[in-house]
Amino acid sequence: MTGPDSSILRRFLQSEASGGILLMATAAAAMIVANSPLAGAYFETLHLPVGPMSLLHWINDGLMAIFFLLVGLEVKREFVVGHLSKWSDRALPMLAAAGGMAVPALVYLFVTRETDGLARGWAIPSATDIAFAIGVVALLGNRVPIALKLFLTTVAVVDDMGAVAIIAVAYTANIHGLALLGAILVMAAMYFLNRAKVANLAPYLALAALLWVIVLLSGVHATIAGVLAAAMIPIGPPSKEGGETSPLHRLEHALQPWVAYAIVPIFGFANAGVSFTGIGMEQVLAPLPLGIAAGLFLGKQIGIFITVALCAVFKIAKKPEGSTWIQIYGIALLCGIGFTMSLFIGGLAFSDPALLDEVKIGVLGGSVVSAFVGYALLRIAPPPNGT
Repeated sequence: MTGPDSSILRRFLQSEASGGILLMATAAAAMIVANSPLAGAYFETLHLPVGPMSLLHWINDGLMAIFFLLVGLEVKREFVVGHLSKWSDRALPMLAAAGGMAVPALVYLFVTRETDGLARGWAIPSATDIAFAIGVVALLGNRVPIALKLFLTTVAVVDDMGAVAIIAVAYTANIHGLALLGAILVMAAMYFLNRAKVANLAPYLALAALLWVIVLLSGVHATIAGVLAAAMIPIGPPSKEGGETSPLHRLEHALQPWVAYAIVPIFGFANAGVSFTGIGMEQVLAPLPLGIAAGLFLGKQIGIFITVALCAVFKIAKKPEGSTWIQIYGIALLCGIGFTMSLFIGGLAFSDPALLDEVKIGVLGGSVVSAFVGYALLRIAPPPNGT
């Protein structure tokens, strides 16, 4: 793979890998602080009022809107000029992602079936944390074929797209019609700028900020504004504007380091802190954390690996080039790392602080086990043909 897209992918993987390792460090720091003498200051600071919202609210609804903007840009690039632009390339990662979202949800619902009120969290184990997963892959060096890295990336991108749809549909409060109409009008303005081939990013970003405010007032979760805005940013065909000069590519490149090295780690630090005071095996094995952990560790690997195997058996799509079935299984395990999006959806599903702590325990437990087992398997897996 050569050309502009290959350099974009290479930089993307490098940035996500470094950001993933930083995310691991900040998540660990949050847990250490939450169980230290600084715990009181940590939790009080997060709930400190800053204007109309708390600091935690600004992080989860404001900064994460920029994260979702980047997700939207990545999805659009992949579908227009990237590795999902052809059905032959889309089939395997899209079907694998679908299996990797459905089975964890079913596992979660099965484990939590006898506890009232927990069904609302069915989507928590549905998404893969791309930065965390690629960070683990980066530690393996060339033991993971480039085709498998690309497969992991595209599955995670499709996962994110599914998670965005779930948030918009399943976790939206009462919709305010007038605000929703305003959001449509702002998107229409962005669309006409796109059609007029306006390449200056300034008007798009100004309208995107306005769109965020209106969506916040509409009842739809504010972060969805980031994805909607991304859909309106212009990108041309590869032979013309589809290189690194298009507005979409320029914005994606500008946002990537800020999201990877600042926004996602800040989110991780603000949301991963859980106090283990008074928590024993009874709490760890409670239906909610157990359902989330089982969904991530068992559901993800089963859903993705079996889908890939079925695609190969029925010749719907070929397995990633130059990879063994053991390596594919290892990647399926790493897809059980659901840190960022899982914590985010958990915060939408539940408001009870006790349940939110259980969400964190389940997400951290399932993600850490998936990371360690996936890493270990890929570390010992022999390369194709034993070479």
